[in-house]
Amino acid sequence: MTLPLLGLGGFIAALLLIAFGFPVAVAMGVIGVAGYWWLNGWMGAAYVLGSAPFESIFPYSFSVIPLFVMMGVFASHAGLSKSLFEVINGFIGHVRGGLAVTTVGASAVFGAICGSSLATVATIGRVAMPEMRRHDYDDALSSATVAAGGTLGVLIPPSILLVIYGLLTQSSIGQLFIGALIPGLLGAGLYALAILVVVRLRPELAPAAARTAWRGRLSLLWRIWPVLLLFGLVIGGIYLGWFSPTEAAAVGAVGAFLLALVSGGITRATLRASVLETAALTGMIFFILIGAALFNFFLEGTGLPQFLIAQIESSGLSPLAVMVLILLFYIVLGCFMDSMSMILLTVPLLAPVAMGLDFDLIWFGIVVVTVAEIGLITPPIGMNLFVIQATVKGLSQSTVVRGIAPFILADILRLALLVAFPALVLWLPRAMF
Repeated sequence: MTLPLLGLGGFIAALLLIAFGFPVAVAMGVIGVAGYWWLNGWMGAAYVLGSAPFESIFPYSFSVIPLFVMMGVFASHAGLSKSLFEVINGFIGHVRGGLAVTTVGASAVFGAICGSSLATVATIGRVAMPEMRRHDYDDALSSATVAAGGTLGVLIPPSILLVIYGLLTQSSIGQLFIGALIPGLLGAGLYALAILVVVRLRPELAPAAARTAWRGRLSLLWRIWPVLLLFGLVIGGIYLGWFSPTEAAAVGAVGAFLLALVSGGITRATLRASVLETAALTGMIFFILIGAALFNFFLEGTGLPQFLIAQIESSGLSPLAVMVLILLFYIVLGCFMDSMSMILLTVPLLAPVAMGLDFDLIWFGIVVVTVAEIGLITPPIGMNLFVIQATVKGLSQSTVVRGIAPFILADILRLALLVAFPALVLWLPRAMF
């Protein structure tokens, strides 16, 4: 058996273990250690086990992960999601489908300070679903809107997935954050357009709500300043050179804590719960990073990435054709894996391929994370579909799936635009850095 074939077999074995319900970290770690033992014997496997877990999470730059996680947790306790929803709803809620569009807008802004798709779905869902039900919105449209809107939290900075991608590929996290702004706003706009098209074709799905007077709208605006302040401080600080991404994460975490404290969202109980939630999420992410490091030792030992590059170069396929194949692979994989697992499992394998084809790694990262977003709402196991079902009582999985198709089509259109026009990603980073 040639070494690249052994690496491919290990990759497939890891996918099978994950499909059978093994935790992603365990699947990658077990296959990585077993494969490295096969290549280098017990002493080699012992060396990897002794060094990789520490080295994979030791770098100072990884401290950005728990800080951004803590920022999102405190932002939830500050009640920012409810304020966002009420402000945006005051301006566009009277339009047919306006409450659903409001949900997308609130998800986009809250995702910008939360960084987690699952947290955005759970938080916005608790606020938006009762309101849309009160106005007789169809449950399929409402729940699918919340699930799709939550995916914006993966892309709009600060994003945990972009941080992990940047650490894996040694790319600039600041450039990734700035490069994700236009694709994130484009995603929100296309989701809103999808909603308006659906309710135009089927008006019974979303009755129009009452119009808010201009005086009432203006009185609501003051409630959104904490969100704008926090987002501007974190992203603006990175852009202006005031903070490194790690320092910006620390500033964001402290800022979110102070907002929660002022709003009364922090008590002894909620502070303890926030710290425990941050520790649990950070531990899960770091455990997966350790498993990915063990697996990557094995892949590098087999030379599989270099083999793939050589095969692509000799195949005669154009870079665009290779990119389309990569995207199709991610879309299929997204039906069975969560986005973080996909990034950790595949980026070490595909990033060298992207560099071999002279793809810009900032652009490639944004495109990959966009595809991971599609996986979050793709049946049968799109994670956001399960989160919204668990958040809202009396909601079946079939109901959520029934309304998700327009949003998947909007994501595919966005993906096509990003591939056809890389400047949508690269213009801002090149202008600012």
